Order: sequence, then C-alpha cells, then structure tokens
Amino acid sequence: MPEKPLSSALAGAPVRTSPDYVRISMASAIALRMRSGRFSRDFHFGGINILLNYPEGCRSNCGYCGLARERPGSYEDKSFIRVEWPLVATDDVIERMAQLAPGLDRVCISMVTHGHAYSDTCEIAGRIAQRISTPLSVLIAPPMLDQRRLENLKSIGVDMIGVGLDAVSKDLFVRTRTGTHAGGLSWENYWEVIDSAREIFGAWKLSVHLLVGLGETDHDLFKVLVALSKRQISAYLFCFNPEPDSALAGQPRCSLERWRRVQLARYLIVEEGYGLERFSFHRDGRLAGIGASLCALDQVVGNGAPFVANGCPAASGGLGCTRPYGSYRPAEPFRDYPFVPSPSDIDEIREELGLAGVVEQVPREVV
Repeated sequence: MPEKPLSSALAGAPVRTSPDYVRISMASAIALRMRSGRFSRDFHFGGINILLNYPEGCRSNCGYCGLARERPGSYEDKSFIRVEWPLVATDDVIERMAQLAPGLDRVCISMVTHGHAYSDTCEIAGRIAQRISTPLSVLIAPPMLDQRRLENLKSIGVDMIGVGLDAVSKDLFVRTRTGTHAGGLSWENYWEVIDSAREIFGAWKLSVHLLVGLGETDHDLFKVLVALSKRQISAYLFCFNPEPDSALAGQPRCSLERWRRVQLARYLIVEEGYGLERFSFHRDGRLAGIGASLCALDQVVGNGAPFVANGCPAASGGLGCTRPYGSYRPAEPFRDYPFVPSPSDIDEIREELGLAGVVEQVPREVV
C-alpha cells in the first residue's frame, strides 16, 4: 500500500524516521544515560526497548493504544503504554549499547504497522548484531510478516519473536482492534503468524502478549494461557492502563486483586503445569476457585516469582527484559515487579491478592 504524503506541517521539517532514528523507552534512555532520571528502587536494568518511528505513525488504530492512528497529537509526541519514548539517532543508541554491552541482557525492537517496518527492522537488527552479541528480540507487526520474512529475521540474528495479540478472543479482538474505525487487523492473520513463528523459532522462542482488562473473562484468559503453554509458547501479561484520548480512555483498569490472581494463575499454568480443570469459575467467567491448598499456594506467593514482569530472557537464562512501568505509573503500586519482590512487597501482595477467597481443596468443574 503506498504511503500517504507528509502533512504540510511536516513538509519543511527534517524527517527523523527509521531506520536512522528510533524511539527508546524512558527506562532505556535512563539506563543508557541518554536521559537524566532514576528509578524508585535500585535494580539491574538490562533490557533495552526500541520502537520504530515514522512521521505518519502506525497504520493500525487499536482502541487502547497510545500510538493509535486516530489518537490526537503528532506521532512523535504520543506515549506508548503511557510511557514517554524519546526520539534518538539509531547509531547513537547502538554506540551507547556497545559501550555498556557487558551489562545488557536483551534488546527488543518493536515494529509498528507501516509499509517500511519490516525492511527497517532488518536494517536496525543488522546494525545491532554487528556491534553487540546481546540477545535480540523483535515485537512484530503481523500484517507486515509472512513465513519468508520470519525466516529472514532469524537468519540476521533475531533469537526471539513477540506477538502483541492483546485480546484473548476473536470477539474482543474485533471490538478493540478491528472494529475500531479502519482498524484493519485480522485475528486469523495474527494466529497464522503465531503458528509460523513457533515453527521457525522453536520452543519458548515465541512470546504472545496478552492485555488484561480489555473486557475478557478469567475463563477465556486462562484457556488461552493453557493452550499457549502446551505449545511451549511464552505468554506475557500486561495490565491495561488507559491512554488519555484513546478510544478506550474511559474504560477502568482491572482491580489489583484481580490482577494479582491472574498473575498467580499464569505462574501456576506455566511453571506448575496447572490445566484449566484446576480452576473453577462463576457463570460470568470470573475466577471462583483454585484447586490447591492454601498452604501450597501461599508458598508460591511467598517466592515472589509470579509477580515479576514477564519478559524475554537474558543469555544467562534469567529475566532480560524487565519493562518497568509497562503496566503502571511510577507513583502507583507496582503491578509488575522489575525485580524479585522484597518480604515487605510480599506482605502487600498477600493483602492485594486475597488468596483465601479463591482457594478450594477439591477443584470443581468449570461452569
């Protein structure tokens, strides 16, 4: 599809576009010392997040996304998951990463739906691979990819692929991503690309991102989590955080109680092998019970792991991408912890979770 011409407001301005310019998350900018600032807690931050940049912006129009085409404002000024993404020269970012490479764990390039996104991603990935050996992920835009292009991404050094499915059912996908004005995305296309990426990259080398709070039921969410785990596909959870002026700006976030229970359920499914039969649900799809003892579940809660951010691993096998502030604002309680929660954090999590309210000794049948 031919690109639209630049607006007259941009016509006389320098075009700072990918592959020569990219946006990086504010956390990445602080870690690379390209912006001043500090995190509220001291922790190792080694996951650098890069976002492609085009004056025309993203062609998709997802109802919850800060980069949505019809969200007011210029693309460079738009936030993404409510976080500022400064625009910087690609070579400057790569040079800074090369200087700090021993301390980096993972680099991720995020595509947008744009005609040049695939070729520019390949160009940027190639530049990075020439300078550093840090593991490289790409969060892809499925409309821009096919099997041949996925194979080429792997050949140039990309070791993991992410797919932002976000919605856990076709109906929800259509309402939030395709049913929006000229959204133009396809549920079927996303799953075709997921299937191809799983075949090409292998077990646990593909992640599917799911957004909690768009209107899904716990039953539908857990069903997808179980299906992905059985296929050895990682499921990364994000908590919906409404972007101002987006189509879903007025939709409330899910409660901390529900979020903590969903985080725990994901851990039980992925790490402990729980199937859907280990959970029971109310008739409206809300979680009613978990088939395990309070003592056993409290031990899982006590290790803190279920509440750490889901992200691609470092070369050492530990967490590489910690994406701080991906699901919450700096002044808010942690939703994803970019580090293992402390004992005092665990105490707060226990209060937020209300675990006793969903424990059952013998699991009931799913309604």
